[in-house]
Amino acid sequence: MSASTAPVTALTRRRFLAATAALASAFPLRLSAQETAAETDAAPQQFSFDTLSDEMRQLAAAPHRAPQPVSGFSKDLDYDDYRLIRFRNDKMRWASETSALALGAFPLGWLFTDPVILYEVEGGMAQEMRFSTEDFEYLNDLAERVPTTEALPGVAGFRLNHQLNRPDVMDEMVAFLGASYFRALGRGSAYGLSARGLALNTARPTPEEFPRFSRFYIARADGPGLVTVYAALESPSVTGAYRFVFFPGANTEIEVTARLYFREDVDELGVAPLTSMYLYSEKNHTQFDDFRPKVHDSDGLYILRASGEAVWRPLNNPPRLTGSYFSETAPRRFGLHQRERNFEAFQDTEADYHRRPSLDIEPIGDWGRGDVRLVEIPSALEANDNIVAFWVPEEKARAGDAREFSYRMHWGDLPVNPQADTAHVVTTRAGHGGVAGVEGQENFRKFVVDFRGGLLDRLEQDSGIAPVVNVANGEIVSNVLQFVPENGVWRLFIDVRAERDAVVELSAHLAGYNRKLSEKWLYQWINAS
Repeated sequence: MSASTAPVTALTRRRFLAATAALASAFPLRLSAQETAAETDAAPQQFSFDTLSDEMRQLAAAPHRAPQPVSGFSKDLDYDDYRLIRFRNDKMRWASETSALALGAFPLGWLFTDPVILYEVEGGMAQEMRFSTEDFEYLNDLAERVPTTEALPGVAGFRLNHQLNRPDVMDEMVAFLGASYFRALGRGSAYGLSARGLALNTARPTPEEFPRFSRFYIARADGPGLVTVYAALESPSVTGAYRFVFFPGANTEIEVTARLYFREDVDELGVAPLTSMYLYSEKNHTQFDDFRPKVHDSDGLYILRASGEAVWRPLNNPPRLTGSYFSETAPRRFGLHQRERNFEAFQDTEADYHRRPSLDIEPIGDWGRGDVRLVEIPSALEANDNIVAFWVPEEKARAGDAREFSYRMHWGDLPVNPQADTAHVVTTRAGHGGVAGVEGQENFRKFVVDFRGGLLDRLEQDSGIAPVVNVANGEIVSNVLQFVPENGVWRLFIDVRAERDAVVELSAHLAGYNRKLSEKWLYQWINAS
């Protein structure tokens, strides 16, 4: 693992992705006998994943053409206008008493000025889905400014509804909105972290590119899964053809195949990127004057290595941008998790942080050598998504290359640790080093890590368990392990000393009986005090 820093602007994408909830999920769709079809006066065209791939390969051989921004009344919509627009329930595509799927669209305007075209695929033929101002409801005085009937050049994105939680309610299951961003839900989840189709030069000296999905082809019950979504990805450096196969449930699974075609060299390619928010928890709550004990969509990066070793890296809200690289060969999984599921830990009656989904990426096939990269960006507000994680292949992408990646996404309240005999990290706390209640010393920090689960739950207090602690760029002053009978955890105290501005890397696990008894805890401390 290594750390790096580079100038970057904090991600403020959360502000416009909040429109997903404001525009789409405010009113779940209840089933009715009405079914509404889009206008279909455009000629159907033959379609397959291979034909889309061939088209994107040919596009990569030609210069990139920027999309034409929307014109008309949509281009003048601001944030306040945009949040007053709803897709009408009676215009939802495919909605009927017998349908397991319904589609609604997001309007163009505000930050979303590049039209996205949707197609329905049936029997190997793709038919464009047409939209007009009549498909949307315009609230308050906005209705007076909208043309009575005007065909739209496309939409900003779309959402798919399904009986995810109740058989009589079509709850939102996934939304694609903005660049290549999308968010999905498991049963009982509330929207939190997002995924992207691709990350290009994130937090690097070279400017970051944000590829966009320009077209979607949607096939209901096309083979396995509830629905298959195909997407065309476009960017100055790369084009791509994507296939998403959806399996909704308690943990919604999405099988993804990404075929990429490079017209330019890419400094750093980010595969299966995830974007989330971490503001504070026990270890940095003192920096925020807020009645809520915790505020975050995710609290840690989880990696399951090829060897079977589990790694847990609690997230930070650092004093400056940091980029950590975790070298791996063919990892089994990696992802951003929300382990804390107790409402009492958040005390937020609106954000429902305890219901935010975790998301794992499970590579399909051998991804070889590379790095799981974690980017952490300083943030003073929960409106900023300041956490990014993705896979960086060892081999750089060059102009003319073609790459294919397949992986399975797991969205929902994922198991804390799928390894039954291995303990997991419950909580990480931090504070002044040394004895509690005594004036703290400079360059001295205490970390407190609680472990629970696996064989630890069946061992006595004097079972001979020992901590294994390592540090880079600092000094371990002491480490002590004790059992806490009040809550049944094994608590590890680590005191560390480091020079000012040092980037300290810590690791720890519990061992006994000639084996590891816990996952590996990793942490990064920037001594900026």
